[in-house]
Amino acid sequence: MLTSEENVLLTQVSRGTPCGELLRRYWHPVAAAAELSDEKPIKAVKILNEELVVYRNRQGEYGLVGEHCPHRSASLAYGRVEEEGIRCPYHGWKFDNVGRCLEQPAEPADSTFKDRIKHVAYPVQYLGGLIYAYLGTPPAPLLPRWDVLVWEHGKRWIVKESIIDCNWLQPMENSVDPSHLYWLHGDTERVAPPLKTYAEKHEFIRFEYGIRKRRTTLPLATGGEPAVDDHPLLFPTVLRHVAPFNEGSGQRHNLQIRVPVDDYHTQVFRVNFLPMDSERSPENAPVPLRFVQLKIGPREYKMNMIPAQDSMAWETQGSRTDRTQEHLGVGDEGIIELRKLLREQIERVQQGLDPIGLIRDPAKNKLIDLGVINERIGLFAADGSRGDHKAAS
Repeated sequence: MLTSEENVLLTQVSRGTPCGELLRRYWHPVAAAAELSDEKPIKAVKILNEELVVYRNRQGEYGLVGEHCPHRSASLAYGRVEEEGIRCPYHGWKFDNVGRCLEQPAEPADSTFKDRIKHVAYPVQYLGGLIYAYLGTPPAPLLPRWDVLVWEHGKRWIVKESIIDCNWLQPMENSVDPSHLYWLHGDTERVAPPLKTYAEKHEFIRFEYGIRKRRTTLPLATGGEPAVDDHPLLFPTVLRHVAPFNEGSGQRHNLQIRVPVDDYHTQVFRVNFLPMDSERSPENAPVPLRFVQLKIGPREYKMNMIPAQDSMAWETQGSRTDRTQEHLGVGDEGIIELRKLLREQIERVQQGLDPIGLIRDPAKNKLIDLGVINERIGLFAADGSRGDHKAAS
């Protein structure tokens, strides 16, 4: 159980709050690149409680600026993209991708007024089909090249889910809560047996990018060999996972990225990768996008879908769960460890230090193979071992 003050400390995302400043030290996706087109090159987005617009110019370059024009606050989401940047639809003020005001059509030709205007703008990068942004203080760390984002030996696609109506920490606590698997997802095909005929051991292991969640499963009736499911929470907002694909025909690797929209809403992107001999996915190639609606109405979830089951559990805790009312037990060890890690990293940022997982050495960022295994579905480490399965670059 947390105090009210601790609960606020660990969940607020706005600029100037302790957790909001921590979250701004990491790159976050603001959109899938496939959401922008020649016909619709601008999209309004909200992240970390900031209203922004992401756009693609005629050279295929991306930009991210404040949604509201600094002139009269009209929305740039209705503006137009030109070669040098984005133009406001109200009075034609134009801005480049670093926030410089390039034109003010109603001002005298010799006016220097535009040179004194600096609009909100953030650096963006494309990787694996997503447009990532860095909203923190410079210098920005390197954008992590997680395996699923840069592998080329197969097929990559992105799923964007409907907005989750709760604080970002509720989905992330679920990532280190393996005891929910049987009860929440056990009736869903291929997730768990119809009766609980196995015992589990859970471990939560700190490593350089977050927490590895390791589940060891032992069949009770047969006394067979244990099976290990080992995958990481990539601090602060990502779960790296693997699951069966198409009735066991392959393993679908994915990144589940839980983007904090504001204190009470979360946007989930899932980057999927299916290893295949017959298909290649260069890291900078276009990536297909699919949108998934998790509800059919308020509090009416599509409970035949695993993401909707998760969404139900997260949202019904409350828009920001009241952790002063909870009673944690032995099975909640992972949640306790995540909260401890979160507190520690907030303190590091307050001390002017880098938090966990930031990458500044390009040699470490060529391809970060996270060594995920799931022996329950026949996916072993590349060398066939169980080992520590630490991330390697």
